[in-house]
Amino acid sequence: MEQSTYKTQPAFALRGGVVDAAGEPALVQYVAWEPLKDAGFIAAFSTRQGGVSPFKPGGLSLGYGKSDSRENVDENIRRFLIAIGARDFRLITARQTHSADRCIIAPEKDVPDNPDYKCDALLTKNRGLLLGVQTADCLPVLLADPKTGAMAAIHAGWRGTAARITERSIADLMRDFGVNPRNCIAALGPAACADCYEVGSDVIDIYKKEFGYWRKLLRKHAQSNKAYLDIQAANMQQMSFCGITPDRIYVSSFCTMHNNDLFFSYRKESNGGTLPVGRSISVIGAEPRSTRGGKAAVT
Repeated sequence: MEQSTYKTQPAFALRGGVVDAAGEPALVQYVAWEPLKDAGFIAAFSTRQGGVSPFKPGGLSLGYGKSDSRENVDENIRRFLIAIGARDFRLITARQTHSADRCIIAPEKDVPDNPDYKCDALLTKNRGLLLGVQTADCLPVLLADPKTGAMAAIHAGWRGTAARITERSIADLMRDFGVNPRNCIAALGPAACADCYEVGSDVIDIYKKEFGYWRKLLRKHAQSNKAYLDIQAANMQQMSFCGITPDRIYVSSFCTMHNNDLFFSYRKESNGGTLPVGRSISVIGAEPRSTRGGKAAVT
């Protein structure tokens, strides 16, 4: 697969929003995805800059967990939503399970006050909801159909990608919301790049079994039992199979490991899982017309 056939960095703009922080201004940096703005959507990828969590450099961690306090994350979310112009949206996230499970938020009922979604993709066409997935090297994928208003936020790690989470999410959009993939626009956000995403023999075996085009996804490592995985190419191929044309797929050139000053990286910072690492968030939503929410079905 020739990645050069896809749109790259110009669609992604590093921006900053100044927010009030206990009477003092704080600059929150984020990456905006510009192509959907005119269609009434908002889409953004957080950086690590502008928060209060105890991670250096920059403490804008947006994932609840043992590595940070709820108070810190609450404040970071407040800052981020203000910075990207989404203070009137309701942020919806899930407990991610490194699976291909998806939660489809339908419009029949209000979203519960504390929804407990367990999945790695969120899908809806409800305005006023901001779908968010958390990453720290895995690939965030944002999808939107300006014609129907349907959208998806996908966490695509190596497990989810191997289980075709992006293909399955597009199929859900087609079935549940009448989406024609040729109308969709997709953004692949900051992630560990193909020069950094190291995998072992177990992952290599899975990709060789699941994908006939595995040679386009795996590049030999200096150690014979390892390889580098092109997680972006794998998900772009899934989109192409579903009918999303290359000119409507936008690929960020930010690498969470090369650009560790801007983004959290579990692989670079965790010391094999012994050190806490923050989480970035990638969000997509449509401008609210009402406060209606929806109920979720897991597939």
